[in-house]
Amino acid sequence: MSEVFALHPGFLYTVLMALGLIVGSFLNVVIHRLPIMMESRWRRDCCELLEVEQEKEEPKLTLATPNSHCPACQSAIKPWQNIPVLSYLLLRGRCANCGVSISPRYPIVELVTGLMTLALAWFLPLSPALLGAMLLTWSLIALTMIDIDHQLLPDDITLPLMWLGLLFNLFGTFVSIQDAVIGAMGGYLCLWSVFWIFKLLTGKEGMGYGDFKLLAALGAWLGWQMLPLIILLSSVVGAIVGIALIIARNRGREVPIPFGPYLAAAGWLALVIGDTLNSNFFGIPPQ
Repeated sequence: MSEVFALHPGFLYTVLMALGLIVGSFLNVVIHRLPIMMESRWRRDCCELLEVEQEKEEPKLTLATPNSHCPACQSAIKPWQNIPVLSYLLLRGRCANCGVSISPRYPIVELVTGLMTLALAWFLPLSPALLGAMLLTWSLIALTMIDIDHQLLPDDITLPLMWLGLLFNLFGTFVSIQDAVIGAMGGYLCLWSVFWIFKLLTGKEGMGYGDFKLLAALGAWLGWQMLPLIILLSSVVGAIVGIALIIARNRGREVPIPFGPYLAAAGWLALVIGDTLNSNFFGIPPQ
């Protein structure tokens, strides 16, 4: 198969684009359902802790069940209506049954996932590193959207992502296992320290624990050498966006702004062009 891709690179790009679109469709399910599943689990755990019964039994929801359906009329979405991007265009952004408008965010997530997956083939050869980069990219997209919606970076994604990064680097896929372990520890402790310094000085919490775990995961994948670059890029972009929101929308300073999307974007840039940026900004030679 690798020989076919080598002889016909256009076929590889087509496969990766199609794969990215399909995964993007699944990520829409994860982005929507995972926070609901977590909130349901929290309520159930609280009831068990307090030894009280839930007022009503919640319908079972997983990433696989029930099948996708229209939130307005509850009609099941047929397979041909669930083709990434294409179905949205053919249906003109409306439910085939009731005609209610469908958010354009769904095809946007699918298209962005497809394009980012395709872009990885430009920077990485067909190898285990490409597979790892795709898994990391897809996870970052899901985390970004969930954090924007709920200001939440689920442990269900960040912790397996960290261990998966260590697993890939056990074989030196991106960096040595020593650099990966130091990166995971350094990533967590760096933002953990900032959190506590800010809290001691102001009495307020400046970020969530999910940010620590996400940076730890990025350190596990990319090594400690990429941490300064990720922190610099995410902080600068986050500050610019935050100031712009305050000015443009008259948004109060006390309104929290999710930091996860900036960490995710900086982490992805570090993945694909981190060596170049590190060399230009910090004089660190390529790994």
